[in-house]
Amino acid sequence: MVQGVDLERYAGTWYEIASVPVSQQENCVDTRATYRLQEDGKIAVTNTCRDAEDGELREAEGVATIPDPEEPAKLKVQFFWPFRGDYWILALDPDYEWALVGTPDRDHVWILARTARLDEAIMTRLIERLRRDGYPVERLRRTEHPSVSAGRPLGAFPRDVAPSP
Repeated sequence: MVQGVDLERYAGTWYEIASVPVSQQENCVDTRATYRLQEDGKIAVTNTCRDAEDGELREAEGVATIPDPEEPAKLKVQFFWPFRGDYWILALDPDYEWALVGTPDRDHVWILARTARLDEAIMTRLIERLRRDGYPVERLRRTEHPSVSAGRPLGAFPRDVAPSP
């Protein structure tokens, strides 16, 4: 778990590189999350993706809070009232170029980056950490970014990113 997070540096747009997705993310490509600090201390969250089949834009607006200021890496995110979900920043690049985010029940995890691609050596290290921490890496799926990878067909990426141990 990350001990300190500078939320001003964390704010902005992140590309989803890979995930064990939630049901709302099924069949999504070009998945991004944008975080904006609000004056009241909360964080506005906008998740977007495109449907891989019809290209329709999907968008979800939410709000993140930090229940315990002593643990700023443990956020609660709410997209639908009254439900709130855990959003824990498990690892964070010192330059805020990538982040590893998961849920404490280990059902979901996201590898995020400031660009649509992440160095494979970093990916390998993050996947190994997830495996060591008990996350279901066999369910990890790479997120395609066809709008960024101009001219690359949707099926050009392998969707499975975690090799068997």
